[in-house]
Amino acid sequence: MTAKLQFLPADQVAERLKSGRALLIDIREADEFVRRHAAGALSRPLSTFEVARLKIEPAKDVVFTCRSGMRTQAHCDRLADAVDGEAFVLQGGLDAWVAAGLPVNEDRKAPLEIMRQVQIAAGLLVLAGILLGFTAHPGFFGLSAFVGAGLAFAGATGFCGMARLLQAAPWNRPAGA
Repeated sequence: MTAKLQFLPADQVAERLKSGRALLIDIREADEFVRRHAAGALSRPLSTFEVARLKIEPAKDVVFTCRSGMRTQAHCDRLADAVDGEAFVLQGGLDAWVAAGLPVNEDRKAPLEIMRQVQIAAGLLVLAGILLGFTAHPGFFGLSAFVGAGLAFAGATGFCGMARLLQAAPWNRPAGA
């Protein structure tokens, strides 16, 4: 039988963290976590969750979070199965944490999250294809079709070639790489 995750508002999560009764586990990907996360949160990306092997003291509550709460809600069963005992979700995620005025660690110099970079690049390429198709040559409409097909393929398979290319971009490489 799978345990159900209970939702807690940000102020209650902050109180539990401050008293040492809880651990806050951020399930977003590492690039998202590095850019901005709740102070005291631990990074355990959902993509590597099963191999991350959570080390949680039995006496501590586990509170999962993501940016808005949607990812944690979508994966409640998977997250609850990883914890012995009660587990919780930060209601509204990091967005609610920030709205409550609670402390965050933020690195504005860190690159934007890869998926945001993909959205920006894809949007600009589609726009360029349309503009050039109308003004320069109709063959440029093919650029928009190519990007659209790539996004559909990424959605269907989980493999995003544009994300792979962007990860290799100089601004996304770790310092000293």
